[in-house]
Amino acid sequence: MTWTSLNAWVAMPEIFLLFASCALLLIDLFVSDAKRHITYVLTLLVLAITAFLVVNGYQASPRLAFNGLFISDPIADFAKIGMILGVALVLIYGRDYSMVRGLFRGELFTLTLFALAGMMIMASSVNFLTLYMGLELLSLSLYALVALQRDSVKSTEAAMKYFILGALASGMLLYGMSMIYGATASLDVFVIASKIASGEANRMLAAFGLVFLVTGIGFKLGAVPFHMWVPDVYEGAPTPVTQLIGSAPKLAAFVFVIRLLAQGMEGYAFDWRGMLVVLSVLSMGIGNLTAIAQTSMKRMMAYSTISHMGFLLLGILVASPIGYAASFFYAMVYALTAAAGFGMVMLLSREGFEADKIDDFKGLATRSPWFACMMMFVMFSMAGIPVFVGFFAKLSVLQAVVNLGYVWLAVIAVMFSLIGAFYYLRIVKIMYFDEATDTAPIVAGFDTRLVLSVNCILLLVMGLMPDRLITVLSQAITSSLVHM
Repeated sequence: MTWTSLNAWVAMPEIFLLFASCALLLIDLFVSDAKRHITYVLTLLVLAITAFLVVNGYQASPRLAFNGLFISDPIADFAKIGMILGVALVLIYGRDYSMVRGLFRGELFTLTLFALAGMMIMASSVNFLTLYMGLELLSLSLYALVALQRDSVKSTEAAMKYFILGALASGMLLYGMSMIYGATASLDVFVIASKIASGEANRMLAAFGLVFLVTGIGFKLGAVPFHMWVPDVYEGAPTPVTQLIGSAPKLAAFVFVIRLLAQGMEGYAFDWRGMLVVLSVLSMGIGNLTAIAQTSMKRMMAYSTISHMGFLLLGILVASPIGYAASFFYAMVYALTAAAGFGMVMLLSREGFEADKIDDFKGLATRSPWFACMMMFVMFSMAGIPVFVGFFAKLSVLQAVVNLGYVWLAVIAVMFSLIGAFYYLRIVKIMYFDEATDTAPIVAGFDTRLVLSVNCILLLVMGLMPDRLITVLSQAITSSLVHM
């Protein structure tokens, strides 16, 4: 077996990222705390090179590697670009925040890169073995990142809760995968789909396996009723880690669901569609209603994420390229919007002060009219206000659901979106109409201010021309699924 026969060039971005992460881990040992910016810059350089390798290796037709364990296709490549961008935003927004809290260390950078490697492996896996390997690499890195603030009881508790949630999800997924293996005698996603379509699979055993797969997916997405400790994890983790959990991994989770359900279990679409309907409605309902009662910004964003995952599932349950493309667009938009939201929280934070309460945003318009406007863009996009890209993300999902004939489901989604708009617009109200309780100047580097401003303005610019991204992602979905 040679390098050429493995077609390992297909996986060059992942191979480079893993080697670079290990090298960075060793280099950081010889970097003093005063020169930690060296590791920071090298980490951003690794991300830039990884993104270049992904773009340079892009092809419209899928290519298999490692004897069918790994695939490079447009879905994976576009998702990887989104993940790399999401991780870069985490490091840029979290730099000042981490420095004043003693978190600006090599562990933050290397664990973040290993988490990205896990996401990228998940996106390109078409075998249960590599899917699970990528998932665990991501999960283990995130457990450690959540507990990075070792002296914080809240962070340690959040890490334990996240670990238990992850263990439950992994157990469910493994059990479901083992039953599907028993039903089809294969771990390859395409072989499984072929055997189910031809009637060679044991239908009862495969159906039981599907139930455990969907349960595991529910845990990983934080969908109701598997959301349990998600808000506690968001609140307890350091804010840069919360941003990481709430942005880039959602893209990895989307592709993970596509591999398992749309490509592997397509023959059972009628069955998993019913389960996703329940998860979606419960997530949108409980997520939006519970978010109204929150006083913590991070907990509110956690329940907001739960409701958005319900919307994401709406597109997937359509079980067609139109629905998958709508969900892909929604995942991309949400990752970008969530990154900006948590970026604003870190922008207002300073040494000895966490801007994680909703009241901390009172009177922001008098302190900084520009960043109050930027935060308003984020909230409007989250709420789905027209002109902003969040509106078109929701609209594309709703159109796909209506085309399926589930008008009642679209009506429910719109109703819960209106409820959700309340707590987003409440943030805008307190920024512009309430008296400021904190008058300290906003301290942040020029690069952080610039990137955050561009991030927020993009939510408006993309809303003015959403068709371009939707078209590109639709083509990616079509060219990837047509080769099933």
